[in-house]
Amino acid sequence: MAVAASLLLGVTGCGGDEDKDGVPDDYEVVAGTELCGGNTVSSDAAKALRVITGSSRFEASGEEYTVKQAAADVVGAYPRTTMFEDACRVYTPLGTPDFELRITWDLVDQAPTSTADPDYTVLKMGEETLTAPDKAIITFACQSNKLGNSDDVHIAIGVRRGGMPKPPAGDVQELKDAYATVAHSFALAMAKELGCKNNGGLPAKPVLDPA
Repeated sequence: MAVAASLLLGVTGCGGDEDKDGVPDDYEVVAGTELCGGNTVSSDAAKALRVITGSSRFEASGEEYTVKQAAADVVGAYPRTTMFEDACRVYTPLGTPDFELRITWDLVDQAPTSTADPDYTVLKMGEETLTAPDKAIITFACQSNKLGNSDDVHIAIGVRRGGMPKPPAGDVQELKDAYATVAHSFALAMAKELGCKNNGGLPAKPVLDPA
């Protein structure tokens, strides 16, 4: 069920013919709102991606790497619990500083309890939203016919910087807000795709106030 967003031949092991500079012929660079199948990254989240990565343009996601596919994988995995299943990966374009952002989903077995982890700020979104300068996790309840109409299904969406750990560069609060905004955008798109009751309790716009 793992998916990856890059079209680079060296990353995915597939792609079109290469031109003289070694770039696949089908290599494409797109705006943030076109990532992960489109209709997944909101305009607010696209701005947040620029805060996180320093870029407003990204390697295009593969056609199969969409929130629709991720939702189908959630349905296929239910009712077992999962851990760090890939939904999409975001890469900065060739010729720019390397940056990888990993978006994941998990089916968890219970609603989250309050955390005292000082690395996170708790926000008022879904059942729980945790954000930090290099990651965010948003958990929401999903009562859906696609998931047995159970009122005890909990889905966690994570957004984390990929690759080797590096100290976050930039304003800490701005980065926390940016990661939470991207997580909210993907979580809301997932809730809508799954048909979760009341969109899983998620707000239409990201709420960045501490809980």
